[in-house]
Amino acid sequence: MVEIIAGDRGKGKTRYLINRIHEDIKAAAGDIVYIDKSQKHMYELTSKVRLINMADYAIGSTDEFLGFLSGAISQNSDIEEIALDSFLTIANIKTTEELSRAIEKLDIISEKFNVRFVLCVSKDEVEMSESVKAKVIETL
Repeated sequence: MVEIIAGDRGKGKTRYLINRIHEDIKAAAGDIVYIDKSQKHMYELTSKVRLINMADYAIGSTDEFLGFLSGAISQNSDIEEIALDSFLTIANIKTTEELSRAIEKLDIISEKFNVRFVLCVSKDEVEMSESVKAKVIETL
């Protein structure tokens, strides 16, 4: 399952995502991973959540990023949820078409490995394709 928290920059998507992670970890049977463009929110996360700072990795394209996610999942079959803050930035997505394609691939990965993806997308819902809009759970 892919879920999207959408809205312009500075609207509170990260705060919403972190609060959601803190609720999800209470009921999680597996691991939760938080992926961001920096370590800025490291101290806001419970120690039960694994933080991955994408600045530590030389990822230059959306396909490389999706391969990185697949590799992370292959190394830990207990991952239940992956929260992706600043998704457009960390996944190197520039266009609406690239976003739609990435979401389609995340859906495939999610189904195959039973991992939920929760994404913060700095984009207004009206700028998204219909298939991506259907994944929006919160607009801020």
